[in-house]
Amino acid sequence: MAHTVPCEQGAAPRPRLEVADVFAAFGQAYRQSHPLTQEQIKAFEAILACRTARLGGHLDSCQECGFERPSYNSCRNRHCPKCQGVAAARWVVARKDSILPVHYFHVVFTLPAELRPLALRNRERLFSLLFEAASGTLLTLGADPDRLGALLGLSAVLHTWTRDLSFHPHLHCIVTAGGLSPDHETWISLRAKRYLFPVKVVGRLFRGKFLAGLVRLYDKGKLDLGGSCTSLEDPDVFGLLLDKLYRKEWLPYAKRPFAGPEQVFEYLGYYTHRVGIANHRLLEMDDENVRFKTRKGKTATLKGPEFVRRFLLHVLPHRFVKIRHYGLLAARAASKRQLVRVALEAPFSEQPCKTVPSDQAASGETGTDDLLSRLVELATRCPRCGQASLVPQPFRQRPPPPHLPHQSHDHLP
Repeated sequence: MAHTVPCEQGAAPRPRLEVADVFAAFGQAYRQSHPLTQEQIKAFEAILACRTARLGGHLDSCQECGFERPSYNSCRNRHCPKCQGVAAARWVVARKDSILPVHYFHVVFTLPAELRPLALRNRERLFSLLFEAASGTLLTLGADPDRLGALLGLSAVLHTWTRDLSFHPHLHCIVTAGGLSPDHETWISLRAKRYLFPVKVVGRLFRGKFLAGLVRLYDKGKLDLGGSCTSLEDPDVFGLLLDKLYRKEWLPYAKRPFAGPEQVFEYLGYYTHRVGIANHRLLEMDDENVRFKTRKGKTATLKGPEFVRRFLLHVLPHRFVKIRHYGLLAARAASKRQLVRVALEAPFSEQPCKTVPSDQAASGETGTDDLLSRLVELATRCPRCGQASLVPQPFRQRPPPPHLPHQSHDHLP
């Protein structure tokens, strides 16, 4: 269990150790000896400033018991571990009406280890190619009359990490267990309920599509072949890599199918806005090392600078879209989703996808958006009396000094 700091009764305990603490302890030294991209610099500085006086704030005040506490603004950087909860809830609320009332499968596409150095130097191009190849594979197999002969729907979420923060690009895809017929009149279900398509068939088509796209990028000179990839400038060396990759089986990981659309809804809320590591997984830090949870009760220990390096590996390129929708779940397919509901005799109440305005989120005026309303209610409930909601007030005097990551945890080992 993560160490925690004391808190008012009824309040959720704050993790004793945060990514911001690690950045404060080891980040500046790391930055002096390692060049960072502009996006990495922005993420680094945003995480350090998040919920400190540097970003401004207000005083939360309870009108019932007189409890007060300073509340500082969030950085809203998509890589910050502290800023994803409400962002995920808003996203799920915006997407919930596009979830079709059918069964879904979960498929994970992973890039082979041989391509990771190339992906590190060509993040935007190879991540986009990963989306293109995976979605193209599933839509092609779905449209094949010998398999389904229908238009599937799928959502894909990019993750680039393992539990120990190593670079491991992979795509989580949720896929409808059936599709809309070519005449748009019937819903065609998959004959096999326990699997989507044969794994080897999916893997080989995915491999072919990805490597064909990789060759196109190489032939057009659109790949950065510097650093550890310099040898690939020789066409013969690049050809040897292709041969090795073509001989290798690219087997996607097919997880258990979802029990129903409600489970998909919960899955989306959990996966869409995850970052490399959550604060609650951090266990302890000393002058040299950081220890954190991995999987099944195990832990990993990294040198402080190495932890910073691995975390920053997963900062995405500027404006790169890591959640994408295809086929029946694409943004422009609302009319097709309506046809599916008609075919299934399900009610249709889809609204255009849009995020909940921040002023509505702050006041809890989200209508039927129970998920977001519950989050707002929990965040604003008085931690002392547990009865009234905290009301934001301007600071009556100079705000308290900003929280300095790591230095506020003097009792750490």
